[in-house]
Amino acid sequence: MLETGAPGGPTTPDLTDLDLFDDGFPHEVFADLRRETPLFWHPPTEHTPDGVGFWVVTTHELAREVAADPGLYSSAAAPGQEGGGTLIEDLPVGLGPGVLLNMSDDPRHSQFRKLLTPSVLPKALRTIEDDLRSRSRSIVDDALEKGECDFVLDVAAELPLQAVSQLIGVPQEDRHRLFGWANATLDYDGRELGQATERSMQAAAEMYAYGAELLASKRESPGSDLISVVAQATIDGQPLSEFEIQMLFNLLMAAGSETTRNSITLGLLGILAHEGMWQRLAEDPSLVPGAVEEMLRFASSTPYNRRSATRTHHLGGETIAAGDKVTVWWASANRDEAVFARPDVFDPTRNPNPHLAFGRGGHFCLGAPLARLEMTLVLEALLESVERIEQTGPVEYSRSNKHSGVRRMPVRMVKRDD
Repeated sequence: MLETGAPGGPTTPDLTDLDLFDDGFPHEVFADLRRETPLFWHPPTEHTPDGVGFWVVTTHELAREVAADPGLYSSAAAPGQEGGGTLIEDLPVGLGPGVLLNMSDDPRHSQFRKLLTPSVLPKALRTIEDDLRSRSRSIVDDALEKGECDFVLDVAAELPLQAVSQLIGVPQEDRHRLFGWANATLDYDGRELGQATERSMQAAAEMYAYGAELLASKRESPGSDLISVVAQATIDGQPLSEFEIQMLFNLLMAAGSETTRNSITLGLLGILAHEGMWQRLAEDPSLVPGAVEEMLRFASSTPYNRRSATRTHHLGGETIAAGDKVTVWWASANRDEAVFARPDVFDPTRNPNPHLAFGRGGHFCLGAPLARLEMTLVLEALLESVERIEQTGPVEYSRSNKHSGVRRMPVRMVKRDD
């Protein structure tokens, strides 16, 4: 525990202690924070990387305010700072910050984003929708044949993996290798924030080597996939560097598979936790679009993003100094009682549903249309073919405060009568 505010004031958990997130995102903790300290300074603890504290934003209103001003809240770094990025721990500028799409600022961010946007617009996705629908049904049919399966591996991960592999030009037979590497680098199993293990370093190295080979092949024989597109693209007349494209490959592979499969898994858990909800959705397909939005809100697969204050200013009655780290906790904002009535209840009829699962503003998730499509198709395939889903063992959550994930979810799926 750590102290915040005046002596004798409220105490809050250490948000850099990953043990707090062992059983998923601690929503009850953040409900208390929203009520007592919607914005507060989190001092460094023994678990905090860099030994530097940070601001914690917990409410929907303040999250929107920070997201709306990328000039004031940098995704790369504050002026003069050698480290920055979107994690609590600093990454060296030029290694991630300023290079990765999600850790860059305008104008570079917008220019880079424009290269990728045409491939993920709804118009482009309509050309692959029938194929993805067929894949979804095959995935569910294969899981039903097993009877008992790991929902994460056998269902939730499969369509996002197949789709992102197709999108970025990875052979389908390689997708599970990439899945394993991404999991090892994103899960803090056996390590703390700011630390690496032999397993995570080896996975990162193998993914990087794979990306180098893939990029070389795309330069020699380009296609219509995203890696081919960026390999041939220029910004301000200059081609992207090898390192930029490599980092983009890592980002797309991880974000394109990990976040969506966690949204599917955690969203399903939300549905199953509400008695009668599965049957209600099966009987009324018109509820599916609303259910997908509620799954996104309920899951909040990216719990927080960090920003760096570019100048001294005021936020929520507090003075934020230039260079301060500001963390925006989307998962908390998506359960804000001031915006969402009965926020812990899964309600597919919730309207409006202004969740921030994809962020907001200039850094709104580029893959949002694809994620929504994948979630819709998987949910529809499950509702069409599965009478009920029963957990056969405990859910094993990823150990992370940056990614709300599930490692394993053993289930029994019972087929509907024809």
